[in-house]
Amino acid sequence: MSSTTTAAPGRTLRPSAPAPGGTPGNPMGPPRRRTAWTPTLLLLLGAVYCLVPLVWVLTAATKSREELFSTFTYAPGSGFWNNLAELSSYRGGVYWQWMANSALYAGVGALLSAAVSGVTGYALAKYRFRGRSAVFNVLLAGVLMPPITLAVPQYLLMSKAGLADSYLSVLLPSILSPYGIYLSRIYAEAAVPDEVVEAARVDGAKDWRLFRSVALPMMVPGLVTVFLFQFVAIWNNFLLPYIMLGDDHKFPVTVGLYSLLQQGSNEPAMYTLVITGALLSVLPLIALFLGLQRYWRVDLLSGAVKS
Repeated sequence: MSSTTTAAPGRTLRPSAPAPGGTPGNPMGPPRRRTAWTPTLLLLLGAVYCLVPLVWVLTAATKSREELFSTFTYAPGSGFWNNLAELSSYRGGVYWQWMANSALYAGVGALLSAAVSGVTGYALAKYRFRGRSAVFNVLLAGVLMPPITLAVPQYLLMSKAGLADSYLSVLLPSILSPYGIYLSRIYAEAAVPDEVVEAARVDGAKDWRLFRSVALPMMVPGLVTVFLFQFVAIWNNFLLPYIMLGDDHKFPVTVGLYSLLQQGSNEPAMYTLVITGALLSVLPLIALFLGLQRYWRVDLLSGAVKS
């Protein structure tokens, strides 16, 4: 029964009580949400496209040599632990040397790249100097430059400096990331208010202390994103270490697995080792994504003055 009543002259009309499950002021209840089927189906197709190869690698890594080509494609096998033992004992455990090299290249390279990108992006966002726009436009051009076009010139430079076939020949080109600098500049403009910078200067903070104690804590979520992108890019990089390195004990896991695959064309027994190695090489990236995802949810202006 409706609770609407006629107000007497001079009295305030009270709103009627909401329907069960409704909200005040909306007696018909909350508006229904329509399911957007087209974007949902597109997202599902994208998820299937990305996950099917991963599921194939996961099931193929569990198969023995005999099961790999004789059983259903997505049926699990019984040879995973044997494949893992053979991979670990191959040439005295050179696969784990490749994994350690990848961790060194990606970890140190991404950490240094995030530091350089943070300092450069903050300077471009908060300082006014002659040529600032020209520097930023050059960086934008670097974002558009395909890395494959720089591999050969970088090899010639490293060879001239006597650094070819060394760890530095892979690490040094990975430190400067135009895309990381671009992201850091955009993030610094949004996350570090000018009022906070001016207040710190009034309190006597110098430039380096202002960046280290005030701006850097506000930029941590953005720098974590830069670190993650650069880590994944270096971990998956193939062409640069393939050109730079000749000693297979310095190979990252991508080039090492490629050398195993080349041997597999003559020895089919190598296929199980390559597939098992490919599966293990994905696990650090998954662990890194799961471990760092909480930083992406941090409020961009947490701890700052909101204008």
